[in-house]
Formats: sequence, C-alpha cells, structure tokens
Amino acid sequence: MSTKAITQPSESPKTIRKTQPSSPPRSAFAFWLCTALSLVIALAILYGGLDRTIVGLLVIALTITAMLAGVNIAVSMLGASILGLIELGGWRTVESTFSTSLFSAAASWQLSVIPLFVLMGIAMWRSGMTAHVYTAAHQWFGGLPGGLAIGTNFAGAGLAAASGSSVGISYALGRIAIPEMFRAGYSPALATGVVQMAGTLGQLIPPSVFLVIYAGVAQVPVGPQLLAAVVPGVAVAIGFALTVLVWVWIRPDAAPRGDRTGITWVTRMRSLSGVVPLAVVMIAVIGSLFAGLATPTEAGAVGAIAALVIGWLMLGRGRRGPRATWTFVRASLSDAAVSTASIFLLLIATVLLSRVVTLSQIGSAMSELVVNLNLDTTTFLLLLIVLYLILGLVLEPLALLLITMPVMAAPLAAMDVNLLWFGIFLVLLAEIAIVTPPVGMLSFIVHRLAQKREVNLGVRVKLTDVFRGAVPFIAMALLLVVILVFFPDIALWLPNISSAK
Repeated sequence: MSTKAITQPSESPKTIRKTQPSSPPRSAFAFWLCTALSLVIALAILYGGLDRTIVGLLVIALTITAMLAGVNIAVSMLGASILGLIELGGWRTVESTFSTSLFSAAASWQLSVIPLFVLMGIAMWRSGMTAHVYTAAHQWFGGLPGGLAIGTNFAGAGLAAASGSSVGISYALGRIAIPEMFRAGYSPALATGVVQMAGTLGQLIPPSVFLVIYAGVAQVPVGPQLLAAVVPGVAVAIGFALTVLVWVWIRPDAAPRGDRTGITWVTRMRSLSGVVPLAVVMIAVIGSLFAGLATPTEAGAVGAIAALVIGWLMLGRGRRGPRATWTFVRASLSDAAVSTASIFLLLIATVLLSRVVTLSQIGSAMSELVVNLNLDTTTFLLLLIVLYLILGLVLEPLALLLITMPVMAAPLAAMDVNLLWFGIFLVLLAEIAIVTPPVGMLSFIVHRLAQKREVNLGVRVKLTDVFRGAVPFIAMALLLVVILVFFPDIALWLPNISSAK
C-alpha cells in the first residue's frame, strides 16, 4: 500500500467546494422550466389574491423551484420570503422583520459556536492533522474481509469529527481509498459505495455545524444536541462496517484479501500516534461538554485554539517560521470567516421564512391536519421518513433542514416529539437523501471523482455502479432510523446523564 498519498495533507473544504459540483448537472430544459415556474409562482403570490395558507405554501414552492433553477439557497429563501411578507403583511411587515427579528436571530449567543467549530475543522484540514486517520484505519481493519472498505468507513467517522463536511470527507477519502481498493481488486460498486456513505457521517458525528444550526432554529440547547448525536453516529459507523462484512460474505469476489505484508502490531501501534492530535482536540470538545466543564461556545473556543496550536506544531520544523505561521493562521481564519458568513446568511433567510410560516398559519393548518388524521406518534414519524426522503431528492441537506423546520415545529409539538431527538432523526435522513438514487448529490460527486485516471486506475466506473453501491448502506441506515424511532433513548441517553446545558 502506498503511504505517500496518505501522508499528504488533505485538501481544505474551501478547495473542495471550488473544484467539485454541488449538485447533479441540470439540463437547459430543466433550468428554463424551473425558471418559468418560479416566475409564475411569484406572480401568483403577489397578484393571485389567494388564501393566506396557500400563499405560505407557494412561498415554499418558490424557494424550491428557484433552487432547482440554480439560485443560491439563501437567496432563494430570502427572495421568496420577502414576496410572501409583502403579500401577507405589506412593506411595513418587511421593514419591521428586517429591523428587529434578523438581528436578534443572528446575535443569538448559542450560535457563536459556529465560527469556532468551522475554524477548528479548517485548521485541522490545513495542517494535515486528518491525513493520518486513513492510515490507522487501514492498519487496524485491513485484515478483515473487505478490510479496506471497513477501514475507509471508520476513517470517514474519524474525519467527520474534524470536518463536518459530507462532500469534503467523500472527496478526500475517495482520492486516497478508491485507488487502493481498485489495486486490491475491489468491485467498483463496493469501492464507491463505502466512500460516499462514509461522507454521510460528516454532519452526524459531532462537532456538527448542521446540529448547531438545527439547535438554533429549533431553540434547543446546543450542548445536549451535540451529545445526542454521539451514540447514533457511532451506531451508523458500526452498521456500515457490518454492511461491508455481509456484502463480502455474500459476494467474496467483491473484495479480495489485500496484501498485509509489513503490517504488524508494531506498525499498528505506531499508526495510532498520527491519530493522537485529532483525538486530543475531539476529547477536549466532547469531554468538556459531557462533564459540564464548558458551555458549547467555550468548548468550541478550546477546540479551535487546540486545532490551531497542534496544527501549527504538525506543520514541521521548516514551516513554523513567522511567515509560514502567519500564512497558516490567516488562511484558516479567512476560510472560517467566509464559511461562517454564508451560514449566517442562511440563518437570516430562515428567520424570514419562519415569519412567513407564522403569518400564513401553515403550522396551525399542519397541526390540525395531523390531529384530524388520528395518527399515533410512531406512525407519524414513519411517514416523515418517506416524506423527507422524497424531499431530499430535490433539496440539499441544509436546505431540507431550514425549509421544513419552521413548518414542522407545530406538528411536532402537537405529537409531543422530543426536539433533541428529532434533530438526530432529521440530520440522519438528510444525509441519507444525498446518496439516494436517482439524484443523490453525493453519488454524482463520487462518480465524477472516479472518472479521474489517477483515481480509477483504468477501471471503468459507471453511474449505475455508484448507485448500486449505495443501496445496501442506505438500507442499513434506514433500518437504524426505524430503530431510532422505536428506541429514542439511543439518542437521548447521553444528554440525560451528562451535565451539559
């Protein structure tokens, strides 16, 4: 196994976003169709003279069609919401919302952890701190049936604790792991399937920016929300590893045994030294939250400082001079500032959409509908699984979270659903949706990556291979979601026994 490719620093999330598509390619026909629909819906909102509830639903529809036409998520939400506010309350309502609600939402103390978590992840990527995770995973799990795939899966879990970017994890792992699995004779379906599913752990295993955003939208404490994801996140990683084992047991030719020459207990123990810096940062964050020694913001500050200091130490003696240090810190802060600004723009857009939902009385109508259906909580949640998977075909995970939560708040309250638990339920479904055929965003990104000669090593990788590789893992993930519905304490146990506030 080549170590050169593994020891090089991973690309930063910012670089990944610039070089990879964020969604499946759209045809010209689809673009113009969505643009025309957006125009028709906008005119209907302003001049249709429609019922308030219909106006609210059309605002959500306009947000989705604008996004499908290629408009930025935040811009889509802002534009559609402003039109809705004009129709529902006039310009005075728009003015009062902008002058009061937006500032109070963005100035929330619990959201101050977002730039700290973002900075922590970017510093670890830039320093190459995460590059050793795959090496350790291969050393410890490579001897199992499908060992390279299992190692890739657990490496994704380790990177999730540092990155929080599903696209970033799959892209970085794919460049390293797919060539190694092809050298070992793995099938294209298994090699690409495990890479894209490892990426789905990015927003589930804390510290997760998605969960912090959800906590802000749902108005639940950040610390317990992050802790609620620990056990489900580990369970999903273990579930994916079991999926690989079952796959290889049924189809041994999908993952021939690799060459284990040179791998001993000495090399395994040595590989752990490369994981120690990452583990120190994660233990500092999660441990301080669990023990109640720090608030989420204080824990984020500890993690960010630790990531910068340890990352600087890992740059090497020749790269620790004043100029190199300033370049490392400045680049990390700059990337974090850009990412944080985009996140807070989304949060501001969510405030406007929530105001539209309130004025249009969609939440009340949804609550009344749920009550009239006489559904029990379990049946209601199982139906939500289907609904979110369908919505996930056209919405990116963050958009799925931000658009649906204002609408779902009232029905969830009517069904007495624990919002801490629902955050894990929602994020897990959103991550499943981005790999669900036929339009899973992450599947297209991995397929595009696998077309590079240096990645596929001459092996032909079809889009159907990528989709086929995701199906067994999706089945496992959905099984875990159903188990979570019937046994909610899987998510709530750790927050309940911790001292986090």
